[in-house]
Amino acid sequence: MILKIVLEKGMDGYITAYCPALKGCVTQGRTEEAAKNLKEAIELYLEADPVDIMLPEDKRLS
Repeated sequence: MILKIVLEKGMDGYITAYCPALKGCVTQGRTEEAAKNLKEAIELYLEADPVDIMLPEDKRLS
């Protein structure tokens, strides 16, 4: 699977890294650390059990 990632340098010296295709998959770090952290975040995001991310009964779409 190929996913687009975005790295943005902040004024505080940290790099914010995120994957636009995976809502909420965001991390930060210095230099290569940001990309490494994002790789781990993506792996964890994709292995999530669907039961863990299901909406409550009253919020589900019919």
